[in-house]
Amino acid sequence: MTSLARGLIVLQAFSPAHQALSTAEISQATGLHRATVRRCLYTLNALGFVDSSDNRYFHLLPKVLTLGQAYLQGSDLARHAQNALNYLAKEINQSCSVATYDSGMIVYVARSSVQKIMRIDLGRGSRLPAYATSMGQVLLSELPDVQREHYLTTTPLLPFTAFTLTDPQALRERLAQIKVQGYALNDQQLELGLISLAVPMYSARGKVVAAMNVGMNTSQMTVGELKQRILPRLQRAAMELSLVL
Repeated sequence: MTSLARGLIVLQAFSPAHQALSTAEISQATGLHRATVRRCLYTLNALGFVDSSDNRYFHLLPKVLTLGQAYLQGSDLARHAQNALNYLAKEINQSCSVATYDSGMIVYVARSSVQKIMRIDLGRGSRLPAYATSMGQVLLSELPDVQREHYLTTTPLLPFTAFTLTDPQALRERLAQIKVQGYALNDQQLELGLISLAVPMYSARGKVVAAMNVGMNTSQMTVGELKQRILPRLQRAAMELSLVL
């Protein structure tokens, strides 16, 4: 089982921003020894999950999609969320997403993109650091106290922009505020020129299972306009989707 875990860790080192990686780069990103990474890559290559044209840089192959396809097709959250986002994005003419929390990251399970608003392409399965995103901050605010505190004391809060919250205490206070007000507003913390608004999504049992957001360029709307015009529609869409989860 240790070998399986290491192989999955190696697969998760790849991302839209790092599509081709060397053994050394994967080792640095995962903390695994280079020899371990090489063995994992050899096995993953034999199974058809990764490939390398120069025996130095590796990239993922389409077969990795089979790992997540069963979830996306069988998950009520993913299926219903996509339909809800398509309707909301058309209604407000802005890009919308739904994501869940996974080990300090948010994972996109549905997305309806009206226009490209980030340098990287986002889609189902994309992962971003929770602390720097509106959906991540919503989900962090809903974690049990002990789990949230562990995150705040162990996660390196690296700056993406000059607006990124990198002080644990400042982030702690922001999460407490988000918990009370019921939404998170992210103003250029992840990328300059990007503003987003997120709200929690609840299951029928009242548990937060995901977050829903709307993102846009700062030139399109002020913070005040975003809260006044978009927040009520976003909250309504999240509430309606929660009714079927």
